Amino acid sequence: MIVPLTHILLLAGILFVLGLVCVLSWRTNLIMILIGIEIMLNAAMLAFVGGSAQWGRLDGQIFALFVMAMTSAEVSLALALVVYLHRRKKTVNADEFNSMKG
Repeated sequence: MIVPLTHILLLAGILFVLGLVCVLSWRTNLIMILIGIEIMLNAAMLAFVGGSAQWGRLDGQIFALFVMAMTSAEVSLALALVVYLHRRKKTVNADEFNSMKG
C-alpha cells in the first residue's frame, strides 16, 4: 500500500467533519444539507476502502459499492423532493417545511 492507513483515515475524518459542519451551519438550506450528507458518506466510503486495502480483503470495497448505490438512489429521491417542495412553497428553506399538513 503506497499511502499509509493513518493518512487515509485522517483525510476521511477531515472530510466527515467538513460534511458535518456543512450540515450544521446551513441547516436551513435543503440542498446544502444534502451536499453535507454526501460528503460524510464519501468519507465513510474512503475509510472502508482504505481499511480494505490495508488488510487485503474485499469487504470494505464491496460495502463501498453498496453505499454508492444507496447514495445514488438517495440523491435522485432527495433532489426530486427538493424540486417538488420548491415548486410548492417557492423556497428551499428547511424551516418552511415544518408542518405535516398540505
